[in-house]
Amino acid sequence: MPNAKVLEEKQQLVNEVVTKLKESSCTVVADYRGLTVAQVTQLRKNLREAGIEFQVLKNTLVRRATADAALTELDEILTGPTAIAFGKDVVAPAKILSDFAKKNDKLQIKGGVVEGRVVDTAQIKALADLPSREGLLSMLLSVLQAPMRNFALAVKAVSEKEA
Repeated sequence: MPNAKVLEEKQQLVNEVVTKLKESSCTVVADYRGLTVAQVTQLRKNLREAGIEFQVLKNTLVRRATADAALTELDEILTGPTAIAFGKDVVAPAKILSDFAKKNDKLQIKGGVVEGRVVDTAQIKALADLPSREGLLSMLLSVLQAPMRNFALAVKAVSEKEA
């Protein structure tokens, strides 16, 4: 018979994972098997700098959390060693893990949850290929400035032609 204290600790951990699954904009599940300690340390450092929490969790505890969070479709990818990155930013966890996986082929992205929807590996990689928020804002700004810039160039050309 399991100890009541151990059961309480496990239930608390499940509750924490449920909270993280619900509050995270992007959660990425990965298989880290084969990475060296130095590589995992570097990955953790990269994620921590971006404000992303990275945890290695037991699949049985995560399955209980997904049941409580109504994300049971995620259970299919919870096999083997599993590490989960929880992030408030939608793109950052996918981008960091995907970039790291390109350099270290041992890291395998299994799937994840984006804005409450379970997504597969291809969707995580597509999300990682999106520009950062700052990049998107700069693209928007250049699109908004283009008509004014073109108008200014046209006025300048007309004034130079008349002179």
